[in-house]
Amino acid sequence: MDASRAQDLPSVTVAPFDQHDPAFLADPYPVFAALRARAEVHWHEQMGVAVAVSHASASAVLRHRGLGRLWTDAKPVEEFTGFNLLHRNSLLENEPPTHTRLRRLVAAAFGRGHVERLRPWITDLADRLVDELVAEVRAEGRADLLAHVAAPLPVEVIAELLGVPASDRPLLQPWSNAIVKMYEYGLAPEKRAAAERAASEFVAYLRELVALRRTSPGDDLVSDLVAVTDTDGAKLTEDELVATAVLLLMAGHEATVNVIGNGVNALLAHRDQWERVVADQSLLSTAVEELIRYDSPLQLFERTATERVEIAGFAVEEGQKVAALLGAAARDPLVFADPDVLDVGRTPNAHLGFGMGIHYCLGAPLARIEVQAALSALTRKLPGAVVAAEPRRRAEFVIRGLHELLLGES
Repeated sequence: MDASRAQDLPSVTVAPFDQHDPAFLADPYPVFAALRARAEVHWHEQMGVAVAVSHASASAVLRHRGLGRLWTDAKPVEEFTGFNLLHRNSLLENEPPTHTRLRRLVAAAFGRGHVERLRPWITDLADRLVDELVAEVRAEGRADLLAHVAAPLPVEVIAELLGVPASDRPLLQPWSNAIVKMYEYGLAPEKRAAAERAASEFVAYLRELVALRRTSPGDDLVSDLVAVTDTDGAKLTEDELVATAVLLLMAGHEATVNVIGNGVNALLAHRDQWERVVADQSLLSTAVEELIRYDSPLQLFERTATERVEIAGFAVEEGQKVAALLGAAARDPLVFADPDVLDVGRTPNAHLGFGMGIHYCLGAPLARIEVQAALSALTRKLPGAVVAAEPRRRAEFVIRGLHELLLGES
């Protein structure tokens, strides 16, 4: 961006925040509040994107039909064949009419009762994982919530949903963790290479699984994705089917693990709110929404302008990128009373954690069931939980989460 253009922007701040600064990553919310007080949209030179920091402007970014998810292949393309294949064919990275066709087919497969079928299984799984956590806490004095519950729960759920054999499930989490690093800004070359290796291995694995389900269908989502047809008889291509399965894993795993990790960390830092849930399990559903709002696992979601668009008076030219800063929108005092206060009974709760508009998260109902099951099991089985050591935060900004959350018992 040239200097004359920068002078025309509503915010004169060239770098409103440093997304690599550990102090910012530890608590970005005061910075977001300061930005909201100055303007609703700011240009971020370092990331090359405008960021919408108010609830209204972030909502406008997510809803505006002049702003879309326009995939641009990672470069050089010959070095990112797997990664680009997954995203080029993804529901998340396409706009109508391709998006409309993909979402209709995927929603039809999802609509065959898979989420409700899995509800009791998820509850039992969460109970078993928390039992293992509690056993280690009582034997060793502390145990890692992420390793025992937050990370394995969504992977097992998505694997069960897709029909991945138990023996292959340990492959999934490392693949997902490596691929999502590509969504960060200024990623090191070795991590980009690791993301491509993971994507290529995942593609190859899923092609084998799809081939198996074509000849031996089961009671799983991959079988239904293979079978589902549109009104005109069209089906998902194999590349689209593979991309859909990978999207479900990455979105489902990364969101859920970080809602559980960030959320329990927040609850234990606000002991009165933890005790409210311990005493009243009817608060679980509102507590889940509040945890998503209070410390969003996905901080930023990009769009690209397909025409000249104005967001809160900020001009986004055709081809330029603008992002909804979900973590900032979630603390907007014009929408949320006392937005920096954690309130597990908060209602209504108009957070944007699952997106908005045509790209609203298809897996939101499943994610809510998983987080609620984990929170229920933890508050029932370890009501005296305490944080046993300073949590280790991940160094990434876009995907906000913890490496480790050690719990003990009071």
